[in-house]
Amino acid sequence: MGEDRRVTDPDVVVVGSGPNGLAAAVTAARAGLSVLVVEAADRPGGAARTEATTLPGFRHDLGAAVHPMAVASPFFRRFGLGDRVTLRTPELSWAHPFEDGTAALAWRDLGRTAAGLGPDGPAYARLLGPSVAHARAIARFTLGPVLRVPPDPLVAVRFGLAALDQGGPLWQRRWRGRDAPALLTGAMAHTVRPMPTLPPAAAGLALAVQGHAGGWPVPVGGTQAIVDALVADLVAHGGRIETGRAVEDLAELPPARAVVLDTSVPAVLRLAGARLPGAVRAWLRTFRFGAGIGKVDYALDGPVPWRDQATRTTATVHLGGTRAEIAAAERAVAAGRVPDRPYVLVAQPSVLDPSRAPAGKHVLWTYTHLPNGSTLDPTELITAEIERVAPGFRDLVLASTASSARDIGAWDRNLAGGDLAAGAVTLRQLLARPLPTADPWHLADGLYLCSAAAAPGPGVHGQGGYLAARSLLQREFGVRTPPSLAP
Repeated sequence: MGEDRRVTDPDVVVVGSGPNGLAAAVTAARAGLSVLVVEAADRPGGAARTEATTLPGFRHDLGAAVHPMAVASPFFRRFGLGDRVTLRTPELSWAHPFEDGTAALAWRDLGRTAAGLGPDGPAYARLLGPSVAHARAIARFTLGPVLRVPPDPLVAVRFGLAALDQGGPLWQRRWRGRDAPALLTGAMAHTVRPMPTLPPAAAGLALAVQGHAGGWPVPVGGTQAIVDALVADLVAHGGRIETGRAVEDLAELPPARAVVLDTSVPAVLRLAGARLPGAVRAWLRTFRFGAGIGKVDYALDGPVPWRDQATRTTATVHLGGTRAEIAAAERAVAAGRVPDRPYVLVAQPSVLDPSRAPAGKHVLWTYTHLPNGSTLDPTELITAEIERVAPGFRDLVLASTASSARDIGAWDRNLAGGDLAAGAVTLRQLLARPLPTADPWHLADGLYLCSAAAAPGPGVHGQGGYLAARSLLQREFGVRTPPSLAP
């Protein structure tokens, strides 16, 4: 199928080359179709790239740095990511240090984690245990379309009840201490949403489940290694990528049976508005962006001097204090204010991958939450928060590079105003991302959306692209059985 067609006259055109766009392209190429990927930037990958943004020899991830959902993703399992990219997974999935020098610790071993949470340990194990025991089923559920019957209904129901427990006004009822709720709230805050609400609870629990199952790994060489593996597979199966080619109108593309957009929703309306059914166009116009992030990359003269020794061994650290303090910070951001005590997400990949920095040196990746479109330089805000729990951090900084929320939106148009999720993770946009259908990737005849603005949402998991490709293979080419993606 597609063998007689030239790549210059492709079966499928993908606009955008983030992980989802590449996943869609790989899946289509593996099905025997001719595929062309068109990318506006000079390199493929979207935000999933790794570059020396501070000093020579210090390689920083532009977007995500740690990848729990990549190892959990059904697409990447089929793709054999672990056979193509070296992933290093710490025993400590994430740490949540406090100013008193202690830290709440989420080990891959759920029992070990519970044992360190004092009187809340049994409640933590009861909340997460059933889902951790079925971590792959949880990944299939949370990384699939919401408006379909889940493949493992009982597992999904149990997970849903846990999310309701931690996503409602009684979210503190099971906890007696500080550490367990802070540990979970740090994971929930990845959604950049006010809490307690259901979407952050569901996303945070999904991340926690994978943290106690496959772990939270970093790829050796940075996130770029994942993109490079996808590109290599695509090219090996006849696909082609054209970089430096911005698309302003679908009419600029060569004729193709299917077009897949790895773009924002506003870009869909701009590029394809005339092709969309009226109801689809009207629904997409209601799609909203959420709060933004401000990011700082640091080149360090040595490892971060966390007071808590275990925190020095993990790739991921959450800062922001107690559950109540993080929730207050997220409410402030949602209201358009910069919090005095912000939530900060920290990744220290060179703890596990020394190749990311010169000998004895380290890279540090950080972001904090800011109002959408904020022009604030977040350097001092983030530096002060790290210094609270790692005194002497400032003295280690050799160089840093900051991006405001507005900068991030200008650099990657999918992330308008710095919204890392490419669209607010609200309940409405969780159930209908971007459309309230069982096939939310299908926009019109021959037209599909696969970015983080489509189900299952943000993260380096490739599922949006894979599921969009599955849809187009069936609808446009009559292919019901997915192709093998194995190496």
